[in-house]
Amino acid sequence: MITPVVKWLLIINGLVFFLELRFAEPLIGLFALWPLVPHGLMTELPYSFQLWQLLSYSFLHGSLLHIGFNMYALWLFGIRLETLWGSQRFLYYYFVCVAGAGLVQLLVSSWSARYGTVFPTIGASGGVFGILLAFGLTFPEERLALLFPPVILKAKWFVLLYGAIELWAGITGTQAGVAHFAHLGGMLFGFLLLHRWRHQ
Repeated sequence: MITPVVKWLLIINGLVFFLELRFAEPLIGLFALWPLVPHGLMTELPYSFQLWQLLSYSFLHGSLLHIGFNMYALWLFGIRLETLWGSQRFLYYYFVCVAGAGLVQLLVSSWSARYGTVFPTIGASGGVFGILLAFGLTFPEERLALLFPPVILKAKWFVLLYGAIELWAGITGTQAGVAHFAHLGGMLFGFLLLHRWRHQ
């Protein structure tokens, strides 16, 4: 049975993706996460960073595969967490991870913009990676069957493996165009929020 927040996140992401098929340029221009660029580039770019982009970027996706993987992970892991925490706490956690991922990516992309590399960030991956972390910490002994590679791992090792891969990919620049530091930012802010909850 699907839970309310996961259901509405799936619906909204799906609707926005279909709008992107028709209005990609204005939607990405207004709602993707744009870096802070040096003053000299301000007049050369048609779009710029706006505060709402720290959340709105998470509803945009670059391809069917992109949204498919994110929404599948949101459905697979999110339902268990929302059932355990309740809808209000789950929604709060998700968007803290999204905003945290956005802040980290904003720092990284703004630093890159100083050297002339300007690109927007889109996708729900920051929130999804935060959910993945929470799942691994909440259900550490849960066994997960991976497709690539075809092995079975406990959730705690799955999270650790994914985190290590993202860190390595971000530092080495592997898979250009993938916001690895946003993924790590989602996990970091998710961890900090979980730590705060446990000590309240």
